[in-house]
Amino acid sequence: MHASDKLAKNLQAVLVDLIDLHLQGKQAHWNILGTNFRDLHLQLDEIVDAAREFADDMAERMRALYVVPDGRSATIAASTHLDAFPDGEILTHDAIDEITLRLYQATGTMRDVHDEVDEEDPTTADLLHGFIERLEQLAWMVSAENRSPSTPLASATTPAVASASDHE
Repeated sequence: MHASDKLAKNLQAVLVDLIDLHLQGKQAHWNILGTNFRDLHLQLDEIVDAAREFADDMAERMRALYVVPDGRSATIAASTHLDAFPDGEILTHDAIDEITLRLYQATGTMRDVHDEVDEEDPTTADLLHGFIERLEQLAWMVSAENRSPSTPLASATTPAVASASDHE
């Protein structure tokens, strides 16, 4: 099967966000400080590993569909759907919200393109299902660091995180 231009564009959008998620996760990993530093430091590596693995899976699927993936830094910077990560050191509490937001932004892109991907290539849509499932699980796990029992995500995090997690 050869992907249509529309499918290629949708898969490229997912690839870009996964690569950026990996890069931003490492930025957070290197620059966090504060309460529960070590736990978050290790958890960020788990997020980075998942994003890197999923980016590779997506790029290889694109090649199987005769699409040329573009993972160049200029392409990532110009076309990511993820907000830019703050400069400098960041407190663990703030980093949790920042990373949670980016996880939901990445899955938001996947959800946005899902139906068009599924229409043309259900096999690739199955990949998206797995990516979404794992990244949303990681978002829940990392966001739990800033929550209390019976506190909805919307009131425990920034408005941007609450909005991104409500993606339909």
